Amino acid sequence: MIDKHAKLVLTGAAGLVGQNLIVELKAQGYTQIVAIDKHAYNLEILRQLHPDVTAILADLAEEGDWTEAFAGAACVVQLHAQITGKSPDLFVRNNIDATARVLKALQAHAVPYLVHISSSVVVSVGDDEYTRTKKTQESMVVVGGIPHCVLRPTLMFGWFDPKHLGWLSRFMAKTPLFPIPGDGRYMRQPLYERDFCRCIVRCIETQPDGAVYDVVGETRIDYVDIIKTIKQAKQLRTPIVHIPYGLFHLLLRVYALFSGKPPFTADQLKALTAGDEFHGIDTEEVFGVRQTPFAEAVRESYCDQKYSSITLKR
Repeated sequence: MIDKHAKLVLTGAAGLVGQNLIVELKAQGYTQIVAIDKHAYNLEILRQLHPDVTAILADLAEEGDWTEAFAGAACVVQLHAQITGKSPDLFVRNNIDATARVLKALQAHAVPYLVHISSSVVVSVGDDEYTRTKKTQESMVVVGGIPHCVLRPTLMFGWFDPKHLGWLSRFMAKTPLFPIPGDGRYMRQPLYERDFCRCIVRCIETQPDGAVYDVVGETRIDYVDIIKTIKQAKQLRTPIVHIPYGLFHLLLRVYALFSGKPPFTADQLKALTAGDEFHGIDTEEVFGVRQTPFAEAVRESYCDQKYSSITLKR
């Protein structure tokens, strides 16, 4: 069992998983956390919430003295990832090039263990820049020679979420009509961030070598019912309107022409309707983590007084 005063380093720490993971680590008594991220705005939120955490502003795709942060680390959690973007170069830079530099730094400082956060997309039917570069990133970790485990989560939601269900929740609160592509009967398996972070902490503690875990939300729920659950939790009256899939797809492409960082893209719409069904581990049996019922997790995510009002930037 790892010493709770040992040094833990998180890359991509100011993103959705990292912000939630720091809350969970501190709740479980961990005291020496180093957070590295290149997003200045999100890192400042992290600093304000956790002044006791060492926060380093750095671009992992570039050489820098950030590599010295790994000296003496007992474990590194690799969270950095490019999830959406209009240019293929962004995915290569932030998923592949940055990972190569991190792995080199871990080897240079003889870091004994790595928890790598991959994605369920690596075993999905999807084929886009995110999927391809996440597959490459995971393979780099597997052959990198560092004791490690890999976690592949499905679509996540929770506190701080600037995209996905978090964006949908905020959009629903301010729009007169909420559009749904087609009939909305696209099965999803959303994973609650707090549950996933508890699984990560368990991996930090037990350090299984070479293990790969598909971590899937236990609730199988259609997209339209996710929207209805959010609407009910937030006590909104926004009418839900169904739009033909083709028109919805066209509108997303037009919107992307005017937005540098579209919150929902045509590629994500394609992934939403791809029909993937993931089969994951029993998180209670493997990690001792009983997953939170979906409706309860939605209430915690979007109605919590302390964290639900804090939104990261994409």
